Order: sequence, then C-alpha cells, then structure tokens
Amino acid sequence: MRPEDFDYVAKLLKDRSGLVITRDKAYLLESRLTPVARKRGLKGLDDLVGSLRTAGEDLLREVTEAMTTNESFFFRDIKPFDQFKAMVLPHMLQARAATKTLRIWSAASSSGQEAYTLAMVLKEEGAKLAGWKIEIVGTDISTEMLEKAKAGLYSQFEVQRGLPIQLLVKYFKKTAEMWQIDPAIRAMVNFREYNLLHDLKPLGNFDVVFCRNVLIYFDQPTKTRVLDNVSRIMPDDGFLYLGGAETVLGISDKFKPVPDQRGVYATTRAK
Repeated sequence: MRPEDFDYVAKLLKDRSGLVITRDKAYLLESRLTPVARKRGLKGLDDLVGSLRTAGEDLLREVTEAMTTNESFFFRDIKPFDQFKAMVLPHMLQARAATKTLRIWSAASSSGQEAYTLAMVLKEEGAKLAGWKIEIVGTDISTEMLEKAKAGLYSQFEVQRGLPIQLLVKYFKKTAEMWQIDPAIRAMVNFREYNLLHDLKPLGNFDVVFCRNVLIYFDQPTKTRVLDNVSRIMPDDGFLYLGGAETVLGISDKFKPVPDQRGVYATTRAK
C-alpha cells in the first residue's frame, strides 16, 4: 500500500472509530481489507482506496467494521462480574431502593456476550430484584455484530469460552448446531448502533458502565474525550469498568480507582 493511501485510510479509521493504526501495523490493513476489496470485485487495495475516496456510507462502514476488533466471550476475565455481584450490585440495591431502577451500559458490546453475562448475573439474583426496572444497553458500531447479538445465537465454541455449564443448561437451548439464549435474557438487553466518539447524551444516564478493552485502541486525547463524555452520563455514585490493561490515571480526572478493586473506577465531580 502506498504511504499516501495508508495515511488516508488511517485518518478515515481514526475519524470514524477512534482506532489508531500506525505504519508498523500496515499488515493489519492489508489482511483485513483485502477480503473487502475481493468481495467488492476490486483488483486490490489500491482500487479499494480509490473507491473509498468517493464512496458512500456503505463502503465506509464496511471498511470500518472490517478493521474493528470484535473479540468477546461470556464472563470474560470473570473477576469484573464477581466484583459487580459482590460490590456494585449491593450498593445499587441500597442506593436505588427508592426508585428501583438500574441502567447498565455495555459499550462496544460486539456480539453481545458481555451484556448477556450481566443479564444472567442479574437474573440469578432473582428475588433481590423483584419489582425493579433494569435496563442493559449494548452498543457497537458494527451492524453485523449487533445483528448477531440481537439473535442471541452462539456456536459451541462460543458458549464453551467462559460460560459455566450450569448457566448454559439453564439459559440456552440447542438449535441445530447453535445455542440460543433464553428469550427472557434477551429481553433484558437493548442493543443499538452507537459510536463512542459521538455525543453520548442521547443514550441517557447509566449507573454502571462497562467499557472494557476499548480505550487501548485510542490515542490519549481520544481516551480523555471518551472518558469525560462517559462521566457526564453517570451519577455521583456511578461505577466504570475498564479492561485490565487500561486506566484513567493520567488520562481523566473524572474517575478514580476503587481501592482494592482492579479495573473498577468511581465517578468524581472534579472540574
């Protein structure tokens, strides 16, 4: 790929998704975009980039989605969900006792495993949440991933990655070669297309936000902007989850680490 073509695609990806691709990762562009060119009947990446320069939204979206990592699995890293059950949920049950409402956001939700994991954790709490209005919102920029999430259909490989066997038996039904999650669990999650780089206020406010393994793909100014925007749609006692390799330290003063709880951050009202 010519340097000027690489620079053009890299800027397009950063503007549309926040994804930062450096020249040492040029092989990623080639490996992920060559199938897009082939699918479009183009000779190669040069033709694809030429088409991008005058493209409509469909091709721009297809290229962006092809470059976006969509790695997800049930109960990923397990500890965040243990923390949620043991620390965050008891706090919210007490703090929201008057309204009995709880909103949770799974940002960059990919194919839905994180959001459905949270739904199963909440479902398992049963009687404690009787009478509560709970909404889990899962967002992603990939329409393909969102369609998969809404369908709630997963392969044998996908349900074997982190999902306890007792929950598989309890909340999934075998459908041909796939497993489909229970309609009651699916009904707990509202999936919608949304870009983290956009104004987040239309999503409403959230008590708990899971934004794990997303910031690692952004440069520092973008990380700061995203974290500051997330803080604006959270209450004073909200909780933010980031991935194990991510932090707010030195990036945003709108959150602070929760003592002795790796990867969990509390909102602040620092100005």
